[in-house]
Amino acid sequence: MPKSLPGLCLHGLARAAFALLGLATLAPAAQARIELGAPAAEAEVTIGCMYPMSGRAAIYGKDSVAGIKLALADLKAGTLGPKPPKLRIIVEDDRSKAAYAVRIAEDFVRQDKAKFFCGMVSSGVAQAVSEVARTQKVIMVGTDHASSRLTMDALHRYYFRVSNDSWTSNAAGARYLAELQKETGWKRMAFIGPDYDYGHASWTDLRESLQLLGVAYDNVGEFWPKLYEPDYSAYISAIVETKPDIVVTALWGGDFVAFLRQAATTSFFESSRLANFDTGGNYEVMLALGSNPPPGLILSARHHNNWPETEGNRAFVTGFHASEGRYPTYAAAGAYSGIMAIASAVTASAPRHDVEAMVDALETLRLKLPKDPDGFTSYIDKSTHQIVQPMAIGKVVPNAAFPPAKVMLADWRVYAAEDLIPPPELVRRRRAVMGGKP
Repeated sequence: MPKSLPGLCLHGLARAAFALLGLATLAPAAQARIELGAPAAEAEVTIGCMYPMSGRAAIYGKDSVAGIKLALADLKAGTLGPKPPKLRIIVEDDRSKAAYAVRIAEDFVRQDKAKFFCGMVSSGVAQAVSEVARTQKVIMVGTDHASSRLTMDALHRYYFRVSNDSWTSNAAGARYLAELQKETGWKRMAFIGPDYDYGHASWTDLRESLQLLGVAYDNVGEFWPKLYEPDYSAYISAIVETKPDIVVTALWGGDFVAFLRQAATTSFFESSRLANFDTGGNYEVMLALGSNPPPGLILSARHHNNWPETEGNRAFVTGFHASEGRYPTYAAAGAYSGIMAIASAVTASAPRHDVEAMVDALETLRLKLPKDPDGFTSYIDKSTHQIVQPMAIGKVVPNAAFPPAKVMLADWRVYAAEDLIPPPELVRRRRAVMGGKP
């Protein structure tokens, strides 16, 4: 049986680790609502967005607002045509709390007459708001959270996602691990992820993807710290004791950086390689790694500043930098994509902007986005309402082109978008378990 270390609450050295991100260690105060785009009297539709604008995940909310502003600027410049839709966008701080987000969502519908919800970083928050969207028949466009349960197990007509979900990232990761096993013969694998829906969904997705590929391995341990755990020392010691060749993690943001910093002070990296296929390649991680990163890291993310090297991605990254004076995390690309997708659906449903017509438009959406390599255009998979895009996984190398970061990812292995769509039989099985409908 693999070892398991659930839910330890330890305190100590890691409380200062988040300063290494270049972010304030003190949580900023809750933010008042932000209104962007058209005023209420002129708007064709209202979009209610929820992001963490305070606390340890606040950078994702800040970058998402910047991404929304870039999308509005591109729409005004004629990206989707000479007459862009008039969108009223309201952003509220969901405080990463599901019950609080549900109240915000209900107010968006009752007071603001919103036809769309967008955003959300926490998959737990997103699941709660998704139920409001289902019952109220409000279209929800996920831009950051990633649990595959929302697109596979519990999908409903009004939910869509425009950034990688945990299935997409781990399907690519499984392919990387299969190739690496042929090259190195690795056999022993451990997993560590946050003890909530996203972490557990990621582990399920990775195991199912490896099984589909016929990859044999020894599962030597599963470890489940709480979200925002300040001290990973007990988990790191337990992982080292299992002697894994590969450790895969679904820790994200400051949690992942804290884990890296603490693991680097031990023997962790002497015999194990660490992989994070969904969030580990985020710019905030590159910034935190400094000029002397741990060896052997295998990372990817939902958007990269230096991949693909296309005109569209360069325009997005340089536009963000010109506006904000820094380089974006993947949250910015997700929010940008969400607003562009909503704008496309609103345009397609003119002049009535009927919700059902906008759902139909999103189900057939094809949209060129910053993440798309030349020759590829993102599209929605109708069976899961998940955006379909290629995935690139890389290694950390010196690169000072995106200061103040001193490293970026390179040596890319790119996996075709169509190979990352979950098999229909798997989707049907998971929905049957949850009582959902294909």
